[in-house]
Amino acid sequence: MDTADRASVARRAAEAGATVANERFRTRHDVEQKTEKTDVVTQADRDAQAAVIEVLREACPEDAVVGEEDDELKRVPESGPAWIVDPIDGTNNYVRGMRVWGTAVAAVLDGQPVAGASDFPALNDRYWTDGETTYRNGDRVTVSTKTDPEACVVTPTMWWDFDARGQYGRACQALADRFGDLRRMGCAQAELAAVADGSLDGVVTNLRAFPWDTVAGVAMIRAAGGRVTDLAGDRWRHDSVGLVASNGRIHDTLLEAAREIDES
Repeated sequence: MDTADRASVARRAAEAGATVANERFRTRHDVEQKTEKTDVVTQADRDAQAAVIEVLREACPEDAVVGEEDDELKRVPESGPAWIVDPIDGTNNYVRGMRVWGTAVAAVLDGQPVAGASDFPALNDRYWTDGETTYRNGDRVTVSTKTDPEACVVTPTMWWDFDARGQYGRACQALADRFGDLRRMGCAQAELAAVADGSLDGVVTNLRAFPWDTVAGVAMIRAAGGRVTDLAGDRWRHDSVGLVASNGRIHDTLLEAAREIDES
């Protein structure tokens, strides 16, 4: 299967999961907590993941699947093909009836992203990449061309536990000191897609992000002309500490801000 085929499978799988989730959007949900009060899951998450995996198993029955829910793998294999699934990224938004959530599916080979798709049905936006170009609703998109940080909009992404809220405060302060404005969507894949299409200029966290929250969006940003690194400025991987994603033009300034988050 070539990369174009994997991109097509990712699109079909993301659409299948998003369709299941959207059918239950703004209906009653029994919400379960995972490890934190803001880390929640619903039966819709599980059923959407099952719909995604059904598509993947039909197309690529031997490939590994890394998924947020249930018993799927939790680590990305370093060799061979694999798929990374987030059935509902932004579950907190989803259960509150907010529209910013979606289903994300990424294809990786030997640990490197080669294609991906993120489907946001409540926003009527579908993103995908074949590793060379990124599309939104069929139209090619690219990162923004802004070079002045004071004219840029950026976001602190992921979520800091209650015992690390000082880091969240420092992230917001470091960004506010350098950039024109901040946004926080509560859905990492939506934030990364927004960098890919130029709606946002940068995304940053000092945390080690889960692959299902990030890999599809990272692939989109790179294919759209952007840059994604770890806190040291090295090329980001699914197991990197920190994630700094930008249009490339403001990356050094975003890195400066990111490195202040851990300072006490």
